[in-house]
Amino acid sequence: MRRSALAAVAAIGSASLLVAGCSKADDNNSTDGTKAAGANAATKDVVNASTQKGGTVTYELSDVPDSFDPGNTYYGYMYNLSRLYARPLMTFKPAAGEKGNELVPDLAASAGVPSDGGKTWTYKLRSGLKYQDGTAITSKDVKYAVERSNFARDVLSLGPNYFQQFLAGGDKYKGPYKDKSAEGLKSIETPDDTTVVFKLNRAFQEFDYLVATPQTAPVPQSKDKGIDYIKNIVSSGSYQFQSYDEGKQAVLVRNKNWDASTDPLRKQYPDKIVVNLKVNPETIDQDVQAGTAIDLGGTGVQAATQADVINNADKKASTDNAYGGRLVYLAINTKLKPFDNVDCRKAVQYAIDKVSVQTAEGGPIRGDIATTVLPPDIPGYAKADVYATDGNKGDVTKAKAALKACGQTTINTSITARSDRPQEIDAATAIINSLKAVGINASLKQFPSGKYFTDYAGVPKWDADNKVGLMMMQWGADWPSGYGFLQQILNGKAISASGNTNLSQLDNKEVDTKLETAIGTQDKTARDSLYTEIDKKVMDEAALVPLTYFKVLLYRPANFTNLVSTSAFSGQYDYLNIGTTKK
Repeated sequence: MRRSALAAVAAIGSASLLVAGCSKADDNNSTDGTKAAGANAATKDVVNASTQKGGTVTYELSDVPDSFDPGNTYYGYMYNLSRLYARPLMTFKPAAGEKGNELVPDLAASAGVPSDGGKTWTYKLRSGLKYQDGTAITSKDVKYAVERSNFARDVLSLGPNYFQQFLAGGDKYKGPYKDKSAEGLKSIETPDDTTVVFKLNRAFQEFDYLVATPQTAPVPQSKDKGIDYIKNIVSSGSYQFQSYDEGKQAVLVRNKNWDASTDPLRKQYPDKIVVNLKVNPETIDQDVQAGTAIDLGGTGVQAATQADVINNADKKASTDNAYGGRLVYLAINTKLKPFDNVDCRKAVQYAIDKVSVQTAEGGPIRGDIATTVLPPDIPGYAKADVYATDGNKGDVTKAKAALKACGQTTINTSITARSDRPQEIDAATAIINSLKAVGINASLKQFPSGKYFTDYAGVPKWDADNKVGLMMMQWGADWPSGYGFLQQILNGKAISASGNTNLSQLDNKEVDTKLETAIGTQDKTARDSLYTEIDKKVMDEAALVPLTYFKVLLYRPANFTNLVSTSAFSGQYDYLNIGTTKK
């Protein structure tokens, strides 16, 4: 969900970049025939900068999100959207491209103050903070939000579990639904209503990035209903829920108790924000080009639309094509026979024609062929190709030799992909064809995005029961560092019974130890070097097959203001201050 070099931490003044100056690009594109701002304009600056208020901003999604609950979500687009109603301690500056990776205080008044070599982090909240009902937001609400999101995995399983791993005593705390004590987790201290102190079991040099996740957005304990909190989320942001029709639509309206003096980031431009769910992907493309909706998922135009867009000069002028620290890859289940044998995994590595996969995804405009775990725009990346083949088209001879080395001539398995992502289905089909040529027969199983991790690919027992050896995956860094990219997909401690993102179920002591060493290392150069070593070790273990370094191709819809493609959210538009010219 994030990327790039570690950014300096700085506060944004009340004069937001969205209203600073009049030299921003205008993009009055297809709806009135005037010239668009130009290809990639929103990756460089704000397009259609405006302070105009009113109207409705509509988002569309092809499935349902994992959850609107800020403490129970792990999709990047929900990290992006949730900031409208849930303010974390820190967040990312609304800015174009790499500038969007800069951390800025949100609920906190300033960046965290580390002590004890990075094992203790202290944050002071801004003064005057209120929920939508006018009650005060306190440090205890931040503490509770972290407790519920990380320590009640049997109830809220979908977000990452960094806090559980790193907070002192986190391995013993049972979470607020089981532990009814007033004290809660002792390693999160709230000495007063505006101070929260995190005591860690080891140094964590990138902790400011961790508190930028929606898991630190405050939740009043008296209003929490566990898994049903999603039905009555209490807003700390500029918008609040007016209605939520599960699986169909969410409507947000202005939070009247939001105070701009306590929030230099949000501008509260539209009157209403509508999120329509389970919309056909082709319909989303049509609505985006018509200027009536924004693609919430931020995965970009569909294959059926892409050729028309990039071959039409006027339409191409309304596109943004950007990297976002994302990798498209095939996870190999290291716990399932015969893929528990590294040679069987190497057979998969050599067999795949990556050019055919790239073509299925939409060609080079949708991503360069990948050969490493870390994308080029993540610190720690080093060019390498352990399983090189001629022209990246696979090597049947080497694949069969690896298959023989693991004692197999034929393997029958299953491969999973998300049913509402046509390009992912096409890529999986290309992989199936490559594997068949070497004697690996994979049958395709398709599941919706909203259930992919909770019910299917992200459930290790389900994978074992259904003999799933291969899983399509796309991953973006939780924050722009090697640790922010690698931890949740490679660390054995990140494997969970449901909502698992370490789909390979890699549990390698060397990898885990180096990740822990890296995050405790103050020197950035040394830290990045360790990330490079981890990448190499994982490729030697053949735990996953890098396919492409993902590039998003967004169509920039007319009639919307303050559009900026940010690296912080994988090239998606920053949803914090988008407005509309339509009343």
